[in-house]
Amino acid sequence: MSALTEGQVLQALLVALLTGFALQGLGPAGAPILRGIEHLQRLVFRILWMIMWAAPVGAFGAIAAVVGSSGWDALKSLAVIMLGFYATCAVFVFAVLGAVLWAVSRISVFALLRYLAREFLLILSTSSSESALPRLIAKMEHLGVSRPVVGITVPTGYSFNLDGTAIYLTMATLFIASAQDRPLSVGAQIPLLLFMIVASKGAAGVTGAGLATLAGGLQSHKPALVDGVGFIVGIDRFMSEARALTNFAGNAVATVVIGTWTKEFDAGRARRVLAGEDPFNEDTLLDDHGPAAEPSGTREGPPVPAAGGAPA
Repeated sequence: MSALTEGQVLQALLVALLTGFALQGLGPAGAPILRGIEHLQRLVFRILWMIMWAAPVGAFGAIAAVVGSSGWDALKSLAVIMLGFYATCAVFVFAVLGAVLWAVSRISVFALLRYLAREFLLILSTSSSESALPRLIAKMEHLGVSRPVVGITVPTGYSFNLDGTAIYLTMATLFIASAQDRPLSVGAQIPLLLFMIVASKGAAGVTGAGLATLAGGLQSHKPALVDGVGFIVGIDRFMSEARALTNFAGNAVATVVIGTWTKEFDAGRARRVLAGEDPFNEDTLLDDHGPAAEPSGTREGPPVPAAGGAPA
């Protein structure tokens, strides 16, 4: 239980996998436990729904503190790295991830991001992709990705598929090196890129985790640059939002792509959902269509209510 209370993502993921295998081995005897987990899941989703409405107030206070301590002049001097990071994340999401999503699943990245608009607003207000994890799982199942694929891809992606964090670590290191008059050559930038990609794995998806990972990565790879981390502390809050949004978009795209590769993705249902014909139930925050466990081509649409309210 200490892995859950201390935020140790990899250890918690291991416990989750062991628990899942144990429940699978129990067979019918594990059904009551699964039902209890489902009820607990509904409770957690409702709590997150309440937090979603209160989060913008806390985010406003945190941003106001940053501006008050750093001042507008300090923010202007750091505008270049901020805008450069935002632009790089945008190019990565719409050009790179969009091309992969269309090539594999024939789905527009704009339609997928529009479907996840509420989650992006939640992440924008909290600067953390962790807050949208339960909603992403529910929405990916509703979109047509099978439950087993969603159950393993999304939590694993939150630990290993942190695209925004990898971009942030690399660009922040280059900025710190330039600010300290220690620019890195191309030959030094390539190993740095590879190292920061590895360092981003397992980073927590909470506010401030990227800055902590940056300091730890520099201590291991470029100790001389550690003192320069203070240069970007004042704007880390603003950059963490783009980090979290990019991480979330990458995990959403990865879930659809892996579902397509494993033939566990219902493309017809996805088209209906993205077209607004089959909206997600925001009241329960759960997929009303039951377990999405059958591969594409074998699942049917939602049951049609017959007379008396019973499914046809």
